[in-house]
Amino acid sequence: MPSEKPSALFVCVHNAGRSQMAAGFLRALSGGAVEVRSAGSMPADQVNPVAVQAMSERGIDITAERPKVLTTDAVQASDVVITMGCGDACPIFPGKRYEDWQLDDPAGQGIDAVRPIRDEIERRVRALLASLGVELSG
Repeated sequence: MPSEKPSALFVCVHNAGRSQMAAGFLRALSGGAVEVRSAGSMPADQVNPVAVQAMSERGIDITAERPKVLTTDAVQASDVVITMGCGDACPIFPGKRYEDWQLDDPAGQGIDAVRPIRDEIERRVRALLASLGVELSG
């Protein structure tokens, strides 16, 4: 039976920083009211440790997350697909809502450079929740 809750897919190249932070915020802020996916066109071996640190400062633990490869099924199963520098690697399907979030890549950056990226991702995730008609959890 299909889920009645909206679903979102966050896509970036390595699925190690921006998309993982966005997925973490969406899970936490929606309180489970949104089905959350993230993937990358060329996934890294692990989530960026600085992204993990930045999220832990907000009380969101993404240490158990692992980069995943982008699949056509993940795109088709999502109501909203948010790309973050994935370029032409992200498949486009008619009838899907797409957003492209232009954000700096936290790869190779220190915590002071990643915090503003994290904060902008949080702002955009909050706006996404509002556009989906989902109330913030907590």
